[in-house]
Amino acid sequence: MSKVFAGLLLVFWAQLLVAGGDEDYLKIREAFRMGNAARVAEYAERMKHHVLSPYAEYFQLRLSLTTADTGTIRAFLARYDNSFVADRLRGDWLQILGKRQQWTTFSEEYPKLVNREDSLQCYALQHRLAAGDKTAGTEVRSLWFTGRDMPASCVAVFDSLIRTGAISAEDVWTRIRLAFEAGNTGVAKSINKYLPRQQALDLQKLGAAAKDARRFLDRQATFKSRADREVVLFALLRLLRSETNQAFARWHKMRGQFSEVDQSYFMGNLAYWAAIRQDARAMNWFMEATRGKHAYPLSESKHAWKARVALREGNWKFLLDSISQMPAAMQQEDVWRYWRARALKISKKNVEANALLIPLSHEHSFYGQMAREELGEMLSVPATEYQVKPQEIHRMEQNPGIRRALALYRINQRVEANREWIWTVQHFSDAQLLAAAKVAQRYGIYDRVINTAIRTVNHHDFNLRYLAPYREQMRPVLQQQQLDEAFVYGLIRQESRFIADIKSGAGAIGLMQLMPATAKWVAGKLGVRDFHTSLVTDINTNLQLGTYYLKHVLDQLDDQPLLAAAAYNAGPGRARQWKDTRPLEGAIYAETIPFNETRDYVKVVLSNSMYYANNFEQLDRPTLKQRLGIVAPKR
Repeated sequence: MSKVFAGLLLVFWAQLLVAGGDEDYLKIREAFRMGNAARVAEYAERMKHHVLSPYAEYFQLRLSLTTADTGTIRAFLARYDNSFVADRLRGDWLQILGKRQQWTTFSEEYPKLVNREDSLQCYALQHRLAAGDKTAGTEVRSLWFTGRDMPASCVAVFDSLIRTGAISAEDVWTRIRLAFEAGNTGVAKSINKYLPRQQALDLQKLGAAAKDARRFLDRQATFKSRADREVVLFALLRLLRSETNQAFARWHKMRGQFSEVDQSYFMGNLAYWAAIRQDARAMNWFMEATRGKHAYPLSESKHAWKARVALREGNWKFLLDSISQMPAAMQQEDVWRYWRARALKISKKNVEANALLIPLSHEHSFYGQMAREELGEMLSVPATEYQVKPQEIHRMEQNPGIRRALALYRINQRVEANREWIWTVQHFSDAQLLAAAKVAQRYGIYDRVINTAIRTVNHHDFNLRYLAPYREQMRPVLQQQQLDEAFVYGLIRQESRFIADIKSGAGAIGLMQLMPATAKWVAGKLGVRDFHTSLVTDINTNLQLGTYYLKHVLDQLDDQPLLAAAAYNAGPGRARQWKDTRPLEGAIYAETIPFNETRDYVKVVLSNSMYYANNFEQLDRPTLKQRLGIVAPKR
């Protein structure tokens, strides 16, 4: 037998073993899901030498975790120390230990856990409270103030603080309001038991308000109890979600029955919803809500919209005041540092403004770029200081966590693969991150290339951060539609991270994330015969359809990339609706988009476009402010 033939035979058998192991992984995963311990054991034995054998062992041990002895569990944790699968099993084990209140073992294992869920945090707090830890109460209170459901393990710690008075009846009302604002009446009902019986909510009235807020409010003449006032406020909030004027008209008739604090609370919510709807009355309502010593504290989202109202109205003094009233951590966000600097410049306080803009200009973000331009500088990126060596890439390919992630990607288990990859790279140095990104690039896992490269702190590679695959396929469609390559790449990077077969929860498909109806409409316009939705994952088809639609949107919206990006995400009608009655600076338009997702989306797409233009060495490339432009008034 020749050496060449022997080598080929070895490769052939290795491929068979890999494929067989892959199939066994899918089978053991399904057997685990069905709780079939015998089948799990069978496949675990077959997978002993497969790269995913730790998962096979995990599935087997997890099914017997309630009865397994401590030594067996700890042996597994030691064998796969500092791995995702070990942390996952430790979390599962801690859930059992916490439920059983086996605090000695729990307290030994909990500090080693990385991914800490609320339920485990509450078990840890149960133990600390029982042990007399006085600082635990503060942490419990921080968990209390939320409008969402909390795990069952948190009920015991909440009960403990309520018994001692550390969580007061007023704290219960505060959380009820948070639940009402979140539209989560279930939470309000569940914590209603903590109020004295004579003060508790009337659940029948609450149900009527939730079912039909207008009808409920029309039947309310007088209401003297705190509980009744809270239900009326809840009904008004329900109405505010759909319509401003009707809620305000009803409020005008009944506001005299509320305290100054309650009036401030309602006006803050009224101003918030008016701001989101770009209602010109929002600023005055925010002023009323925050006036006087009885003002109800604004949430972070309301603080943000108070500042956005000032931006939209061009009231720079009100903007400065609004930012100064935000929580300290919120004031340090790049968006508010930038807009505070702009407001200071308007006030001729250039020294103070530059003290904010200079450090911000070094950040690789939308507002970092805006700050750089405000200082009169063009975008530039650091030169690639660190060149990854081939041996470093090879070494990274042999990393156990990377190997497991690659195996999971190979069998299209993307969710599990992403978790394994993210876990593995979490403490990597810049050099290791760049090597891992190169490995991902080699295997065509483009989302991991980008998401790994952007984690570097000191040494960067912007060709990895702003990866540009499929350029040969892209060029003819760009030429046909006369689109800016940097803009299209900036959009695709945000839409799909270049995953060709990705499908969103909403049903959007492929590189340019086309909704089936949109793809069908464009296919009709282009005369595509025998079109069916499965074609949209084909790279060439997706680019052809997506670029046509993007060009269509640009033509509809003054050929402005900002408006086109907003329209691509939220629809052309909304992009037009968000215009003002006067010309509006593009950056202000972007910052005052009502939808959180779209607001972030347009900023990232345009920021991406700048980096791609730089990487592509485009001549006479526009600044970010020029890309944003001035948005023309509504017609």
